[in-house]
Amino acid sequence: MKVYADSRRVVGKRNPMLYGHFLEHFHRQIYGGVYDPGNSLSDESGLREDVLDAMRKIKVPVIRWPGGCFVSSYHWQDGVGRDRKSVFNKSWRVEEPNTFGTDEYIAMCRKIRCEPYICTNAGTGTPEEMSDWVEYCNLGHEGHYSRMRVANGHAEPYGVRYWSIGNENYGSWEIGARTAEEWGHLAAESAKMMKRVDPRIQLSAAALTDLDWNVSLLRNCGPYLDWISIHDYWDPIHETNDEAPYDTVLTFTKDLGSSVRKVRGLLEAMGLEKQIRIAYDEWNLRQWYHPGIMGLKQAETKEEYLLPRDRNDDNSQYTMADVVFTACFLNMVNRNCDIVGMANFSPIVNTRGCIFTYPDGIVLRGTYHVFDLYVNKLGDIVLDTVSDADAGTGMISETCDSGRSSYDGKAGTSPDVGKAGISSMPAGTFRGLDGGPVDVDLLDILVTGFSDRKGFAVAAINKDPIRNQSFDLALDYSGEAEISTLNGESTESYNDVGRDEITVKTKKLGKFAGSMSFTLEPHSVNIITLT
Repeated sequence: MKVYADSRRVVGKRNPMLYGHFLEHFHRQIYGGVYDPGNSLSDESGLREDVLDAMRKIKVPVIRWPGGCFVSSYHWQDGVGRDRKSVFNKSWRVEEPNTFGTDEYIAMCRKIRCEPYICTNAGTGTPEEMSDWVEYCNLGHEGHYSRMRVANGHAEPYGVRYWSIGNENYGSWEIGARTAEEWGHLAAESAKMMKRVDPRIQLSAAALTDLDWNVSLLRNCGPYLDWISIHDYWDPIHETNDEAPYDTVLTFTKDLGSSVRKVRGLLEAMGLEKQIRIAYDEWNLRQWYHPGIMGLKQAETKEEYLLPRDRNDDNSQYTMADVVFTACFLNMVNRNCDIVGMANFSPIVNTRGCIFTYPDGIVLRGTYHVFDLYVNKLGDIVLDTVSDADAGTGMISETCDSGRSSYDGKAGTSPDVGKAGISSMPAGTFRGLDGGPVDVDLLDILVTGFSDRKGFAVAAINKDPIRNQSFDLALDYSGEAEISTLNGESTESYNDVGRDEITVKTKKLGKFAGSMSFTLEPHSVNIITLT
């Protein structure tokens, strides 16, 4: 397969916030995760220095907090000031000590130089409570809540720019769920009050790919919104923790952009695509494991609903399946960077996060290295690409039979050809969640340039579990080529304490002079730089 890229054909400039993250008061993400007072690795404020250093290395641009489902029964005033009381959080059925609140969160964001993104309580909260939170964070000395912040030792306003109204209030599992009509009205009233406190803030509101929900939201609240929030988890295992195998995970990559495409279409139909961008502010391959809590019937004992959450931190679960899927998702949002301006990996620490903490240190799971490669090596100018499989005519073709794996049964061509997607490529057939066959493209190629320097960087993913795959790149450029490959020996490789099986290896490839052939290892994520 030959891939053509043209530096004059630009899809858009990627917002750094596409590589954002998320922290929720769930299990060990906060307490025993990023916040661990008394640990020798923590600083004077209780924040783990090793975790902060890891965040800095991947230049975390934005962190969404405090939820998630947690926020729908969270009252922010419980987490500020000197006299804090523990409360029972009804979302996760745990006691929340409130020792990590707004001030600690802002301090963490400042230490890693990232933007705070606060998700407000639209479950048991009110529009007034949400706007009071904006006052606490953003006003100088006007009003009771800004003076409360000053009294708490923070004279200067925090200037929090990004705010979200609610979490997943469309879902029956959420505390304070709403109908579509109720949500449109509540979101509008909340946005009105929040922007009257500080008209400079940028607002998002909880949404999904449901037409009725989004039409009601946008008709009522559209004039106030800068973002629309969507969430996705592809492996539905919150009750079982029985993760899909590598081959099945590949089927999740077949149409990763479907949610973006649907929301984009609705924004365009309502004439809002220039005003409102998509915030994919919760995403991960697999759902979090929290059995016996999200349904009508609640588990009765902690042995049933609380202790099983420890299984989220079994590092052997986080294999090359997570690595390959994560890279495919990042390629997808890069291709849609004209409409997707933020994405938040869910979460960053523990649970399904890319950083795992234990008392004496951290483990960088394979997904951490995906962010390291994309943040520190990939360009921010996304280029259009096409593939040519018809050498006889010299024309760009829409079909390709080359490189097909021997086990796939038949050639496949993706029916979803995006403007920045490869039009065709080698394909394989794998078993989906329902057991049926799914044709999947085996290569995912994204070509980028740089806004601040010359050169190009290519994200090249080989999903094939057993075979090398090759492609030729044609690009009007001359320079030195280098490839950084993230991989393990098998699809089941993982990182753990004293065990680094998923690593990055870099090698020089020589002179790139307009074209070059690249061979990619099985189940690998690669960044090719041309400098």
